[in-house]
Amino acid sequence: MDILYLMILCSVSLAAVFLVVFIVFARKGQFEDDESPAVRILFDSDEIKEKEESGNKNEEKKGDNNKFEEKSE
Repeated sequence: MDILYLMILCSVSLAAVFLVVFIVFARKGQFEDDESPAVRILFDSDEIKEKEESGNKNEEKKGDNNKFEEKSE
């Protein structure tokens, strides 16, 4: 029966620690932005860097791909 009291004490103290950690991070703003991580995963970081560096190069690549697709048909 003593082990049961010890386990209850440990579980309640662990839950209290998790609650305190959650409150601290919530006040720091950890959970404020929940929209952009879900959208950011959809974009490839290499494509974004290429678009920022050169806008016209991607259009040329698309044109080359279209020519290739026309030849393969």
